[in-house]
Amino acid sequence: MPQPTEVSDFVKERLALIRGGLRLYKDLQPGDTAFVVIDMQNAFVAEGGVIEVPASREIIPVINRMAAACRELGVPVIWIRSHHPKGGSDWRHFFDHFVRPERREAAAAALSDDAPTSRFHPDMDIRDEDYIVFKNRYSCMIPGSSSLERLVRSLGCDTLLLAGTKTNICVESTARDAMMLDFRVVVLSDATAALTDEEHQASLNVLIQEFADILVTGEVLDELRANAGGADR
Repeated sequence: MPQPTEVSDFVKERLALIRGGLRLYKDLQPGDTAFVVIDMQNAFVAEGGVIEVPASREIIPVINRMAAACRELGVPVIWIRSHHPKGGSDWRHFFDHFVRPERREAAAAALSDDAPTSRFHPDMDIRDEDYIVFKNRYSCMIPGSSSLERLVRSLGCDTLLLAGTKTNICVESTARDAMMLDFRVVVLSDATAALTDEEHQASLNVLIQEFADILVTGEVLDELRANAGGADR
């Protein structure tokens, strides 16, 4: 079943009273924006994966279309790959406490560099001009997790469009930290996925209140295309 793309009505009503509308960041500019796709790897996306998110397969076409359009607009496309040394040695706290005992070693092995499950799902349309960033925590933005912050700042981007899986874990963690590092964050609700519709929507409800705009890919692309004439790239 497709993930819901709408924030709950009660949250919309609350925000209308508090700040008069839903959007924080209007008039998105291609030259300021990067498209960041999180964890679309076999371990999460492939059928039967040890940490499978079945709904992530449904967002593959949306992400690929978004990536293609971003390239045409000069918007950098950045693919985030979760990665751990063999045995998950750089994050045993997670594997030892947050994964069931019988699945711990399998989960750690699934994200090691030499594991086919750690590679991007073959249906993801990754091009030579795209960027690939490795991370070893949920958030791409906490110190030591990845080089994403340095990359996007060096590219001159202050606006991040987030896609991928899981909405309520790695996407949400990255969105929270990015906002607190003064990035403008947009979470694409039709290009993100969680284990259930309820978890997906709960995350959207939290993020829109304090951390990000929640938009669908079509409206973001319409806005970026309308502003493409002034883009530097």
